[in-house]
Amino acid sequence: MAKLGKRTRAAREAFEGKENVTIEEAVSLIKTNSNAKFDETVEIAMNLGVDPRHADQMVRGVVGLPNGTGKTVRVAVFARGPKADEAKEAGADIVGAEDLMETIQGGTIEFDRCIATPDMMPVVGRLGKILGPRNLMPNPKVGTVTMDVKEAVEAAKGGQVQFKAEKAGVVHAGVGKVSFDEAKLAENIRAFVNAVSAAKPAGAKGTYMKKISLSSSMGPGVTVDVTNATGN
Repeated sequence: MAKLGKRTRAAREAFEGKENVTIEEAVSLIKTNSNAKFDETVEIAMNLGVDPRHADQMVRGVVGLPNGTGKTVRVAVFARGPKADEAKEAGADIVGAEDLMETIQGGTIEFDRCIATPDMMPVVGRLGKILGPRNLMPNPKVGTVTMDVKEAVEAAKGGQVQFKAEKAGVVHAGVGKVSFDEAKLAENIRAFVNAVSAAKPAGAKGTYMKKISLSSSMGPGVTVDVTNATGN
């Protein structure tokens, strides 16, 4: 077994015995024990009582975090003509059509969010096997297939976060940075939890939210009391 470094060991010791705490307690614990040489992301992982292999149990959606993510989001837009110009003016990092498709097919993906106008979907559809597994495929359900590319680009740049349940029914995302004020982190976390709660699918049976954990990029995780997180 690999020997743990002093920082890692100290962090784990600080987290020992801390389970099902409030969001505020978890945030304080994470901030106090963050000692990486960079501004770590605060990450949330939610274990849900769903099986996303069934269409009526898929959980997906989007939420605008009130205090942003603290991350610079690179946005690519598939559009032509005036809509391409609109995307550029809104701050899109990459704008294109077939040329962008070819770039992606060549293995270059230099963006975190992909937006497309509806008329571009026949082109974008050819990239399903590449963008789909990376959760980058534009989708009208989360507002990334739209004629209002200005609003979509600004939302992506302004702290909007997409979420989607993975095979095991786990949803995870970054909800801010360790450098954020504790109250702002707590507000972001509750906004995310509420969005996932509101996205409960019709086919979900039994307990929907089974477990919620918070951690920093390099730190151990701590479980959060589900009742405290949801306000129920």
